[in-house]
Amino acid sequence: MATDEQADAAAPIGPLDGAVIPRYAGLPTFARLPRREDVPRFDVAVLGVPFDSGVSYRPGARFGPAHIRQSSRLLRPYNPALEVSPFGVQQVVDAGDLAVNPFDIGQAIGQIEAGARELSAQAKLLVLGGDHTIALPVLRAMHAMHGEIAVLHFDAHLDTWDTYFGEPYTHGTPFRRASEEGLLDREHCLHIGIRGPLYNPADLTDSFDLGFATVHCVELETLGVAGVIERMRARLGDRPVYVSVDIDVLDPAYAPGTGTPEAGGMTSRELLAVLRGLMGANIVSADIVEVSPAYDHAEITGIAAAHVGFELLSVLALSPRAGDPAVLDAVPELAVEVATVVPDVTAGRVER
Repeated sequence: MATDEQADAAAPIGPLDGAVIPRYAGLPTFARLPRREDVPRFDVAVLGVPFDSGVSYRPGARFGPAHIRQSSRLLRPYNPALEVSPFGVQQVVDAGDLAVNPFDIGQAIGQIEAGARELSAQAKLLVLGGDHTIALPVLRAMHAMHGEIAVLHFDAHLDTWDTYFGEPYTHGTPFRRASEEGLLDREHCLHIGIRGPLYNPADLTDSFDLGFATVHCVELETLGVAGVIERMRARLGDRPVYVSVDIDVLDPAYAPGTGTPEAGGMTSRELLAVLRGLMGANIVSADIVEVSPAYDHAEITGIAAAHVGFELLSVLALSPRAGDPAVLDAVPELAVEVATVVPDVTAGRVER
């Protein structure tokens, strides 16, 4: 039987207590979590990738990881919507930033893949970008561990184009390259939130041929959040899932600080609710990309991204762990219930 001292030693180290140390003080880690070097082991690592050399319009996402961390200072440890304390049931750490070449995209992709492989051998990842180019090397690392991956992609844009100005590796091409490289489970990938003008109708058919079904943003009006969740869970099944959230999936009213904004997007409430609908799915890792703080105001975009990160960490806390005997059933009805039932927020004690 474990002693009290052993139990205390095994308990996760959580964020700094906001009632003891003011939220504007202390190291600027995500949610004021401990650093990688502060704990002996960890289950989830928050990893920054400050890289934006693959953007096609407004730059600045290289400053995204620091901005999201700064905007996460107000996060508290209990999630009443999912009734879980994501920092209490798993050890989450901030692993700092990868140092990648800002002038050579090919070399940067290799550096990101190497860093993701090294860290994902120890833990699941929540990657803070950076532009969407970074998803490709992270998916290579995920494929090395899990085989073909079902990508759940939240974005205004398909990101399955072939090239920009003749360049095959940009923030608009990661999922075409991933599909061509055999990294994806083509029967289970899904875009959510796609909207805005396209180059031509073939963009949609090309994306489908590469393995992606699509929930267009206009379908939110008829499907509602519960309907989107049901379609999402049916598409993902029990496959290993990598969640990629481009913050421009949100309407610019909720996320102005991004490189390629498109009108008519999801609200923050809708996005967070759909993410909660992943409870029990086999999530292997995730990213949040395209936060460009130079275009942000009052941390609107950064705060939205921080809350996306909190929901993803909560879902990871409720996802299968290494060594679990079986993957939890991916039952759409369960996810719909999560999205439609109003939680009793008085049931759990929330940090002040």
